[in-house]
Amino acid sequence: MTGKTTVPATDPAPVAPKEEPAPAPEQPPATEQPTAPTGEPASIPTAEATPAPEEGSSAPPAELQVSAAEPEPEEPKAEPPSPPLSLAVEEVSENSVTLTWKAPEQTGRLGLDGYVVEFCKDGSTDWIAANQEPFLSMRYAIQNLGSGEKIHVRVKAVNANGASVPATLEQPVLIKEILQLPRIRVPRHLRQTHVRRVGDAVNLMIPFQGKPQPQVIWTKDGQPLDTKRINIRSGEKDTIFFIREAQRSDSGKYQLTIQINGAEDKATVEIQVIEPPGPPQNLKLVDVWGFNVALEWTPPADNGNSEIKGYVVQKSDKKSGKWFTVLERCTRTSCTISDLIMGNTYSFRVFAENASGLSEKAAVTSSSAHIKKTKTVYQPEKTPQRDMMEPPKFTQPLTDRTTTRGYSTHLFCSVRGFPQPKIIWMKNQMEIREDPKYIAMIEQGVCSLEIRKPSPFDGGVYTCKAVNPLGEASVDCKLDVKGKKGWGN
Repeated sequence: MTGKTTVPATDPAPVAPKEEPAPAPEQPPATEQPTAPTGEPASIPTAEATPAPEEGSSAPPAELQVSAAEPEPEEPKAEPPSPPLSLAVEEVSENSVTLTWKAPEQTGRLGLDGYVVEFCKDGSTDWIAANQEPFLSMRYAIQNLGSGEKIHVRVKAVNANGASVPATLEQPVLIKEILQLPRIRVPRHLRQTHVRRVGDAVNLMIPFQGKPQPQVIWTKDGQPLDTKRINIRSGEKDTIFFIREAQRSDSGKYQLTIQINGAEDKATVEIQVIEPPGPPQNLKLVDVWGFNVALEWTPPADNGNSEIKGYVVQKSDKKSGKWFTVLERCTRTSCTISDLIMGNTYSFRVFAENASGLSEKAAVTSSSAHIKKTKTVYQPEKTPQRDMMEPPKFTQPLTDRTTTRGYSTHLFCSVRGFPQPKIIWMKNQMEIREDPKYIAMIEQGVCSLEIRKPSPFDGGVYTCKAVNPLGEASVDCKLDVKGKKGWGN
């Protein structure tokens, strides 16, 4: 393990080949022993040893096939691990530097034996191993360095099959104490996509910390910024990103990096510059039926660098020429417009809408829709005829009453029947004919008989009789008339 990591050129090269050829000569005599008893002469076996493999040509291929099939699953074992990830400087002091990294993606079936850290001075090509044996920690401090020196650092992952390609720091590390590690404090509103409209100014201020004064680097999609369009001003504690008039080409991911002697911190700010979308395409009048119209269209070719939220559909009557909105935020690319006026001719147009607003232009139907007048004939609902004929029947009978002499009184009852029955009032079985003392009335089936200023002579049994062609019915009641107190008779 140590030979593979620290001195791979000296130890493994001489030792491995010397051990392998030694058993190689021992194997041929083992094969000659079975051939010796078959052939008696001792000088010929060497010559026979050569034709023997030729005659048994079928056996070696079988052995070769087995040996060829066996290494196939062993091939991944022979691969060294992949390089460590995210190598970074954690801390720098006057005579040391502390590194951190993450485990490699591929470690091999046998797993990692550990990591080897190497460094060399700036301007030199001699790499020095900082650790004599591999270790499994993903943090290491290189000690006893000279103050003010610049060193390059790399880390290798090691397993039984060898060392990985080294992970190397991009910039040399200056061995000088960092009083405060670099750190970017991205404002909360910039942790999400920063959306601006075309023509708006973009003014971002991002604070950071670090001592001594860190170096500030801005890039866009991994490339340097266009200083003609973007202005960067960096101070001791913050950096300002400014664009006077944003264009859609300014959209993208901007990476901010601050560095102090090899230690760095990174942050990404995504900017999205949007504008109103183009008009929808291929607007068609699909169908017209009754008071309805069906429309279809396709999304605009240019969405304004923002997702289409919906569509606004408007109609225009040929008579007035004014446009009226019939659908807002229609999320589909088709719709049905109803409740159109019969006899009118309509045109339609559709706007696209995104986060910036409505499209400046609309798609207009090439043809108009005419709502035809249709002749409607009123057909009254046919109801089955019912037999309404019914003989008289009293639903409320007369009730016995007692009244005082000289005070008018009323008798009430209710009756139903069809045809409307004829009402006959009787007193003591004698029909009451035209007599001004009695007033008989019937209204909504309620029969009443008024007896004006009755006397004891008017007392007796009163009968109400209802008669129609289907039959008759009657009800009775008793009326008692009492005299006033203090009167004679």
